[in-house]
Amino acid sequence: MSTADPYSRDVLQLAANIPHLERLAEPHGSARKVSRLCGSEVAVDLLLDGERVSAVGLDVSACALGQAAASVLGANITGADRAEIAAGLYALNAMLTGAGEGPQGRFEALRVLAPARSYPARHGSIRLALEAALAAFDDARNNPATRLS
Repeated sequence: MSTADPYSRDVLQLAANIPHLERLAEPHGSARKVSRLCGSEVAVDLLLDGERVSAVGLDVSACALGQAAASVLGANITGADRAEIAAGLYALNAMLTGAGEGPQGRFEALRVLAPARSYPARHGSIRLALEAALAAFDDARNNPATRLS
């Protein structure tokens, strides 16, 4: 079990600087996820260009750990496809449960949250941004007005 402080300077810096912290006017897909344990909420709006994210809008009401995860998502999701987002979430889950080192590539900065492994009550909040992004991507795919070819 890690004894490192989950609220490190890097985590707090990310939490204080969430990019794209404004909902999109006409998103292709949207989703809101809520952590039942702590009440944290993250909403994600996406615009897609084909199968890749072209714009993101966020609304975040979460603890510093959830805010930090949303910050990493907001800074790195543009250009991502669904598989990259899903891989990021899978690797994040593995990191939080001690079964992996954490995400690589565009979401590698989520590794700063590794010390939260020792705080399972916070895991739901940390996962919210990526879970909402996947749900928003699926919403865009299923939206007849913006159906992807």
